[in-house]
Amino acid sequence: MRKTFLAVSAAICLATAVSAAEFINVLTGGTSGIYYPLGVALSQMYAKAIPDSKTAVQATKASVENLNLLQAGRGEAAISLGDSLSDAYKGNTEAGFKAPLSKLRTISALYPNYIHFVAAADSGIKSFDDIKGKRISVGAPKSGTELNSRAILAAAGISYKDFAKVEYLSYAESVELMKNRQLDVTLLSSGAGVAALRDLATSQKVVFLTIPEEIVKKIDDPAYQVGVIPANTYEGQTSDVKTVSVQNFLVTHSGVSEQTVYTMTKTMFENLDQMVAAHAAAKGIKLENAAKNPPAPLHPGAERYYKEVGVLK
Repeated sequence: MRKTFLAVSAAICLATAVSAAEFINVLTGGTSGIYYPLGVALSQMYAKAIPDSKTAVQATKASVENLNLLQAGRGEAAISLGDSLSDAYKGNTEAGFKAPLSKLRTISALYPNYIHFVAAADSGIKSFDDIKGKRISVGAPKSGTELNSRAILAAAGISYKDFAKVEYLSYAESVELMKNRQLDVTLLSSGAGVAALRDLATSQKVVFLTIPEEIVKKIDDPAYQVGVIPANTYEGQTSDVKTVSVQNFLVTHSGVSEQTVYTMTKTMFENLDQMVAAHAAAKGIKLENAAKNPPAPLHPGAERYYKEVGVLK
């Protein structure tokens, strides 16, 4: 009887220990983008900072997929473009959200994405006005990149019908087709210095196209701002490139506890050097901007941290 009692007690203790483990799945993007290495860094930091946690990193199609997964409880943290997050919280069906994703909560503003319009040097494309009639990749279907593409092209009075061919591809696939001369121009929405474009620019001559400021101002979404890709970010890019910028955000959902999100927020800001080591784009993460204009409500855990450090009153 005693042996049986001890065996049952041990089984109960084991089951309790397993159930007490907190799972934190960090949703990112394609492995050739910036979301993925930053997600890996976050996961490693969370594993050390949150007791009894089991962390994982999931490569995804980025913003839109990440937000739908969070709403379904299939992730605890995710990186997303600000315009996608706004569309998701409002339930913009055109953007790929069948209903408002009311469980989404903002942790922090991160760094800006820059819209890279990149053309092959031998394509005949010298400026943004030259892209009509060409072969283009606009990002994976209904991804954050593709939503950026739609908004910018619409503001410029250009539709997908104006191109000879439209492909819906990931960063890596777009770059591969550019290398094989199967595309004339591609659009990537990413932080400055994305690996996929570094690879492309070192393998062949490309042109980084300026997006005229008047086009940016026509986009009916405050998430879109004028941005600049600094000179020499990529091989052969010897001058600044004016383009469109869209803020990225770290997001969670209402089902994640206040204490966990507080620790997530505190851990990231106390270890920004690790984020920068993962990718230089993280240099754009600033505590003073973290709680500004969240497209979805701040999570109480994040709000608690910002009040503690004086960012919020």
